[in-house]
Amino acid sequence: MPFRIALSGLNSASADLSVTANNIANANTYGFKVSRAEFAEVFAAGSGSLATSVSGSGVRMTGVSQAFSQGNVDFTNNALDMAIGGEGFFTMLDGGSRVYGRAGNFSVDREGFVVNPKGAKLQGFPPAGNDAFNTGLLTDLRVLVGTNAPQQTTLAEVGVNLPAAAELPENPVFDPDDPASYNHTTSTTVYDSLGKSHTATFYYIKDTAPNEWITQTHIDGNPVGTPQALTFDSQGEIVNPAGGQVTLAPYVTSSGSQDINLTVNYNETTQFGEQFAVNSLIQDGFTTGRLVGLDVGSTGVLFARFTNGQSSSLGKVALSNFANPNGLGQRGDTLWSESFESGSAVLGEAGTSSFGLIQSGALEASNVDLTAQLVNMITAQRNFQANAQMITTADQVTSTVLNIR
Repeated sequence: MPFRIALSGLNSASADLSVTANNIANANTYGFKVSRAEFAEVFAAGSGSLATSVSGSGVRMTGVSQAFSQGNVDFTNNALDMAIGGEGFFTMLDGGSRVYGRAGNFSVDREGFVVNPKGAKLQGFPPAGNDAFNTGLLTDLRVLVGTNAPQQTTLAEVGVNLPAAAELPENPVFDPDDPASYNHTTSTTVYDSLGKSHTATFYYIKDTAPNEWITQTHIDGNPVGTPQALTFDSQGEIVNPAGGQVTLAPYVTSSGSQDINLTVNYNETTQFGEQFAVNSLIQDGFTTGRLVGLDVGSTGVLFARFTNGQSSSLGKVALSNFANPNGLGQRGDTLWSESFESGSAVLGEAGTSSFGLIQSGALEASNVDLTAQLVNMITAQRNFQANAQMITTADQVTSTVLNIR
């Protein structure tokens, strides 16, 4: 009997060493979770289920559990590297089956899909318009965008300060080529429906009526519509036109685009003091854009950035959680699969319910405590040596008995 008991101890110590060795080997593996070998004593039970051996029959390994505690976050220069700060797993599709992991070292394959190093496709929620996402539908996240379409300028917001003490221009007949025929001017770039840029210039002319100015708009040097009056009250706030908005006549371009129908909003324009100042000059159009990069927000929204300053959401990373993560089946490559013991996957969004936030440009390191594993290795080694010594001692006792004369 001592031989069998000691042999079970050797096997258990060897298994403990194997688990510890695996932990040490994966100390630098992103998304790896430390394992722990668990053991239980063995008693030979009779038909009445009562132990018939008081000393016991050795030890056996009952299983290997993992600790899903948070690993350190290492920052990288790759926008598609993602780390989950808190609960949850990345949801991926590998050969038609759904797998889960904490390693967020993703990249884009030749077809534009966001994949892990083994080619498993990251799953997400597709855009549903108006910055919303269809959280009832899982899809492969894919970066498949060409150029970002241009947007025609329809509104220009002009916020300037016109000096209250301004004098009338020397030349009473407005001429854009004669600075003496107007007081001040500003300009901005506007875009037609094809994304071609045009220069819109706004001229400001002090009128003979108190607190009144005349504004004239030119696009590419051509007048657009008729002169418009801007009237201010005694506090310097604009009162006419109503709401500060001036709708100009359509401007016909030479590029074959749609006519530019421009509305100029002077609501932020004032008449204070003695100096002219440009406080804001904003328009809502932009030209064609090329893809320059990808960004992932803390809630998992994947954005494409373009050269025209615009961004477009491509989807939202889907996270999964389980009632019992320790019940997940290990697939290798730091991936897990759903099992009966883990319970069904609960899908959700980063930053909601029990799901953590996503850190872009970062990876979650292994949660292995190398010092603790080295101590475990020494302990397992001593256990192995002690059980081996037990076999030697039992052999000596048996030899002594056999040598009795």
